[in-house]
Amino acid sequence: MPEALVFHSAVDARDKWEAALRAEMPDIDIRASPDIGDPADVRYALVWRPPANFFVPFKNLALITNLGAGVDGLLIRDDLPNVPITRISDPNMSRMMASFVTFAVLRHARDIPTFERAQRQRRWHYVQPRTADEIRVGVLGLGELGGLAAGELARQGFQVSGWSRSARQIPGVACVAGIEALPGFLAGCEILVVMLPLTRETRHLLDADRLAMLPAGAKLINVARGPIIDEPALIAALQSGHLAEATLDVFEHEPLPPESPLWDMDTVLITPHLASIAIPRSAAAQIAANVRRIQAGEPVLQTVDPARGY
Repeated sequence: MPEALVFHSAVDARDKWEAALRAEMPDIDIRASPDIGDPADVRYALVWRPPANFFVPFKNLALITNLGAGVDGLLIRDDLPNVPITRISDPNMSRMMASFVTFAVLRHARDIPTFERAQRQRRWHYVQPRTADEIRVGVLGLGELGGLAAGELARQGFQVSGWSRSARQIPGVACVAGIEALPGFLAGCEILVVMLPLTRETRHLLDADRLAMLPAGAKLINVARGPIIDEPALIAALQSGHLAEATLDVFEHEPLPPESPLWDMDTVLITPHLASIAIPRSAAAQIAANVRRIQAGEPVLQTVDPARGY
């Protein structure tokens, strides 16, 4: 029986993924949904937010790879087979995220939104620049992506602190851990970067009370998952001025509904969930390595723990 890999994504470049996968796995039949052929042939799935009951036909599935680092959308499904789930862990993906976070932090640190507003008003407006070492940046979540971003911000010279559920050590970053350390961490963030996975514990972790723990006039960047922040509370904090600005790449509901007040706020930069994406030419090698491990009866790498949610 031929072995096949089924690919599904409504946003990723199908032709680039097919070419990259075929180059790495010439012996595997690459099939892009909905053209799956005989589902009995499908042993591997590479997916991003497939439709309901997508996995039901694949009775011989042995491996699911999520097209990205965040797996919250997969773990809430009721059609998941009992097979290993892996996530993409690609250095290019991590570097893309670190560069986006650095851009967003620098944009707020150098008051660029203020100058953008002044330009629209044809107004010459001067703000005294501050050096990076005067600015306190906090990274909420120090996993693979968050840790790299925090380290890059430290190399840029910012005062960087980081919070995680369990203890971490990152050169140049003042790391704290545990829920009891969260209030003090938030109180010290002039710019907060949200980089946590979405789990039962982190959903609405930043509610109205915790957003109020940030200093008045703080700036917020969310490149993780929208539901980590209570969106109505976020909107209220921006409307009141407690949060001065925000860069938002992710939202409770995507695409962001046209009626959301966030669209009309000139203190908010909205990007369409693109801070970091999987790169076919580099990620395909990792996917192929795990396929070969399955074929050899070996455990796969970058596995997801459904109990933890990441």
